[in-house]
Amino acid sequence: MTAAIAFTDSCPTLLSSTVIAGWRRRLARDRNRERSHWRTKTAYYRAAAALLSDGTGRVPGWRDVVDAVLPQGSRTTFYEVAGEHARHPMVRELARDGSADSIQLALAYRRVDAVAQLIDETKVWSFWEYREELVRRLVAETPGPDEAGREVRAALLAWAADHPELAAALDHAPPACAVEDLVVLGGGRAMALRVARELAGLLHAR
Repeated sequence: MTAAIAFTDSCPTLLSSTVIAGWRRRLARDRNRERSHWRTKTAYYRAAAALLSDGTGRVPGWRDVVDAVLPQGSRTTFYEVAGEHARHPMVRELARDGSADSIQLALAYRRVDAVAQLIDETKVWSFWEYREELVRRLVAETPGPDEAGREVRAALLAWAADHPELAAALDHAPPACAVEDLVVLGGGRAMALRVARELAGLLHAR
Protein backbone atom coordinates (compact mmCIF):
# COMPACT_ATOMS: atom_id res chain seq x y z
CA MET A 1 0.00 0.00 0.00
CA THR A 2 2.78 2.41 0.92
CA ALA A 3 4.54 1.78 -2.39
CA ALA A 4 1.29 2.31 -4.30
CA ILE A 5 0.69 5.62 -2.56
CA ALA A 6 4.22 6.77 -3.32
CA PHE A 7 3.77 5.89 -6.99
CA THR A 8 0.38 7.59 -7.11
CA ASP A 9 1.79 10.77 -5.63
CA SER A 10 4.55 10.78 -8.24
CA CYS A 11 2.35 10.50 -11.36
CA PRO A 12 2.35 14.26 -12.14
CA THR A 13 6.06 14.42 -11.37
CA LEU A 14 6.74 11.53 -13.73
CA LEU A 15 4.87 13.27 -16.53
CA SER A 16 6.66 16.54 -15.85
CA SER A 17 10.01 14.76 -16.07
CA THR A 18 9.66 13.01 -19.42
CA VAL A 19 12.18 13.61 -22.18
CA ILE A 20 9.63 15.35 -24.41
CA ALA A 21 8.43 17.57 -21.56
CA GLY A 22 12.02 18.60 -20.93
CA TRP A 23 12.62 19.22 -24.64
CA ARG A 24 9.60 21.49 -24.89
CA ARG A 25 10.38 23.28 -21.63
CA ARG A 26 13.94 24.10 -22.68
CA LEU A 27 12.87 25.44 -26.07
CA ALA A 28 9.99 27.51 -24.69
CA ARG A 29 11.90 28.99 -21.75
CA ASP A 30 12.57 32.69 -21.63
CA ARG A 31 15.99 32.90 -23.22
CA ASN A 32 16.36 34.89 -26.39
CA ARG A 33 17.99 32.28 -28.63
CA GLU A 34 15.81 29.32 -27.66
CA ARG A 35 12.70 31.47 -27.41
CA SER A 36 13.22 32.79 -30.93
CA HIS A 37 13.62 29.28 -32.32
CA TRP A 38 10.51 28.13 -30.44
CA ARG A 39 8.53 30.97 -32.02
CA THR A 40 9.76 29.84 -35.43
CA LYS A 41 8.81 26.25 -34.67
CA THR A 42 5.31 27.19 -33.50
CA ALA A 43 4.75 29.28 -36.64
CA TYR A 44 5.45 26.16 -38.71
CA TYR A 45 3.33 23.99 -36.42
CA ARG A 46 0.38 26.35 -36.88
CA ALA A 47 0.85 26.31 -40.64
CA ALA A 48 1.01 22.51 -40.78
CA ALA A 49 -2.08 22.15 -38.59
CA ALA A 50 -4.01 24.64 -40.71
CA LEU A 51 -3.09 22.88 -43.95
CA LEU A 52 -4.11 19.50 -42.57
CA SER A 53 -7.48 20.86 -41.45
CA ASP A 54 -8.55 21.74 -45.00
CA GLY A 55 -10.53 18.50 -45.31
CA THR A 56 -8.68 17.08 -48.32
CA GLY A 57 -6.74 14.48 -46.34
CA ARG A 58 -3.63 15.41 -48.31
CA VAL A 59 -0.28 15.75 -46.57
CA PRO A 60 1.16 19.10 -47.67
CA GLY A 61 4.53 19.51 -49.30
CA TRP A 62 7.25 21.62 -47.76
CA ARG A 63 6.54 24.49 -50.15
CA ASP A 64 2.89 24.46 -49.10
CA VAL A 65 3.98 24.75 -45.48
CA VAL A 66 6.41 27.57 -46.21
CA ASP A 67 3.73 29.50 -48.11
CA ALA A 68 1.27 29.07 -45.22
CA VAL A 69 3.61 30.34 -42.49
CA LEU A 70 2.80 33.72 -41.00
CA PRO A 71 4.19 36.31 -41.18
CA GLN A 72 6.57 34.72 -43.70
CA GLY A 73 8.17 31.33 -44.20
CA SER A 74 11.27 30.35 -46.11
CA ARG A 75 13.12 27.24 -47.18
CA THR A 76 15.88 28.11 -44.71
CA THR A 77 13.64 28.37 -41.67
CA PHE A 78 11.65 25.30 -42.72
CA TYR A 79 14.79 23.17 -42.64
CA GLU A 80 15.82 24.71 -39.35
CA VAL A 81 12.58 23.34 -37.92
CA ALA A 82 12.33 19.98 -39.72
CA GLY A 83 14.56 17.59 -41.61
CA GLU A 84 17.90 15.93 -41.12
CA HIS A 85 19.73 19.12 -40.14
CA ALA A 86 16.96 20.70 -38.06
CA ARG A 87 17.81 22.50 -34.84
CA HIS A 88 16.59 20.80 -31.66
CA PRO A 89 14.33 18.14 -33.22
CA MET A 90 12.27 16.08 -30.80
CA VAL A 91 13.53 12.74 -32.12
CA ARG A 92 17.16 13.71 -31.60
CA GLU A 93 16.39 14.63 -28.00
CA LEU A 94 14.85 11.19 -27.45
CA ALA A 95 17.83 9.43 -29.02
CA ARG A 96 20.25 11.52 -26.98
CA ASP A 97 18.53 10.48 -23.75
CA GLY A 98 19.89 7.00 -24.34
CA SER A 99 17.39 4.97 -22.33
CA ALA A 100 15.89 1.90 -23.99
CA ASP A 101 12.39 3.42 -23.96
CA SER A 102 13.56 6.73 -25.43
CA ILE A 103 15.57 5.05 -28.17
CA GLN A 104 12.62 2.86 -29.07
CA LEU A 105 10.37 5.92 -29.17
CA ALA A 106 12.90 7.76 -31.34
CA LEU A 107 12.95 4.83 -33.76
CA ALA A 108 9.15 4.77 -33.86
CA TYR A 109 9.07 8.45 -34.85
CA ARG A 110 12.12 8.59 -37.06
CA ARG A 111 11.03 10.05 -40.40
CA VAL A 112 12.85 10.39 -43.70
CA ASP A 113 10.42 13.06 -44.88
CA ALA A 114 10.85 16.48 -43.28
CA VAL A 115 7.14 17.34 -43.48
CA ALA A 116 6.27 14.10 -41.68
CA GLN A 117 8.74 15.02 -38.95
CA LEU A 118 7.11 18.44 -38.72
CA ILE A 119 3.66 16.84 -38.41
CA ASP A 120 4.84 14.59 -35.58
CA GLU A 121 6.05 17.63 -33.66
CA THR A 122 2.88 19.53 -34.60
CA LYS A 123 0.82 16.79 -32.98
CA VAL A 124 2.80 17.17 -29.75
CA TRP A 125 2.42 20.97 -29.86
CA SER A 126 -1.32 20.72 -30.53
CA PHE A 127 -1.90 18.08 -27.84
CA TRP A 128 0.09 19.92 -25.19
CA GLU A 129 -2.76 21.99 -23.74
CA TYR A 130 -4.76 18.78 -23.25
CA ARG A 131 -1.75 17.24 -21.56
CA GLU A 132 -1.34 20.23 -19.26
CA GLU A 133 -4.98 19.95 -18.22
CA LEU A 134 -4.43 16.24 -17.64
CA VAL A 135 -1.45 16.91 -15.36
CA ARG A 136 -3.51 19.43 -13.38
CA ARG A 137 -6.21 16.79 -12.88
CA LEU A 138 -3.66 14.23 -11.77
CA VAL A 139 -2.34 16.68 -9.19
CA ALA A 140 -5.86 17.28 -7.86
CA GLU A 141 -7.16 13.72 -8.00
CA THR A 142 -3.96 11.64 -7.42
CA PRO A 143 -5.14 8.52 -9.27
CA GLY A 144 -3.11 5.34 -9.50
CA PRO A 145 -0.97 4.63 -12.56
CA ASP A 146 -3.60 2.53 -14.32
CA GLU A 147 -6.26 5.19 -13.88
CA ALA A 148 -3.76 7.86 -14.91
CA GLY A 149 -3.16 5.85 -18.08
CA ARG A 150 -6.88 5.86 -18.79
CA GLU A 151 -6.84 9.63 -18.31
CA VAL A 152 -4.07 9.94 -20.90
CA ARG A 153 -6.15 7.96 -23.38
CA ALA A 154 -9.23 10.08 -22.63
CA ALA A 155 -7.22 13.27 -23.19
CA LEU A 156 -5.94 11.85 -26.48
CA LEU A 157 -9.47 11.12 -27.68
CA ALA A 158 -10.66 14.58 -26.63
CA TRP A 159 -7.81 16.10 -28.66
CA ALA A 160 -8.63 13.91 -31.66
CA ALA A 161 -12.28 14.95 -31.52
CA ASP A 162 -11.23 18.60 -31.69
CA HIS A 163 -8.49 18.05 -34.31
CA PRO A 164 -9.62 15.07 -36.40
CA GLU A 165 -7.55 15.79 -39.51
CA LEU A 166 -4.35 16.29 -37.56
CA ALA A 167 -5.05 13.17 -35.49
CA ALA A 168 -5.58 11.12 -38.66
CA ALA A 169 -2.41 12.32 -40.39
CA LEU A 170 0.45 9.85 -40.88
CA ASP A 171 -1.76 6.80 -40.40
CA HIS A 172 -3.15 8.07 -37.10
CA ALA A 173 0.26 8.27 -35.45
CA PRO A 174 -0.41 9.52 -31.90
CA PRO A 175 1.43 12.46 -30.37
CA ALA A 176 4.76 11.06 -29.22
CA CYS A 177 4.33 12.62 -25.78
CA ALA A 178 1.18 10.55 -25.17
CA VAL A 179 3.12 7.39 -26.00
CA GLU A 180 5.97 8.40 -23.70
CA ASP A 181 3.54 9.26 -20.90
CA LEU A 182 1.97 5.80 -21.01
CA VAL A 183 5.37 4.12 -21.12
CA VAL A 184 6.47 6.10 -18.06
CA LEU A 185 3.23 5.47 -16.18
CA GLY A 186 3.55 1.79 -17.01
CA GLY A 187 6.76 1.61 -15.02
CA GLY A 188 8.55 -0.53 -17.58
CA ARG A 189 5.58 -2.79 -18.31
CA ALA A 190 4.79 -1.24 -21.71
CA MET A 191 7.07 -0.98 -24.74
CA ALA A 192 6.98 2.25 -26.73
CA LEU A 193 6.35 0.58 -30.09
CA ARG A 194 3.46 -1.42 -28.68
CA VAL A 195 1.93 1.66 -27.04
CA ALA A 196 2.30 3.66 -30.26
CA ARG A 197 0.46 0.94 -32.19
CA GLU A 198 -2.25 0.74 -29.54
CA LEU A 199 -2.88 4.49 -29.58
CA ALA A 200 -2.85 4.62 -33.38
CA GLY A 201 -5.53 1.94 -33.34
CA LEU A 202 -7.50 3.91 -30.76
CA LEU A 203 -7.40 7.02 -32.94
CA HIS A 204 -8.33 5.07 -36.05
CA ALA A 205 -11.29 3.38 -34.38
CA ARG A 206 -12.79 6.40 -32.65
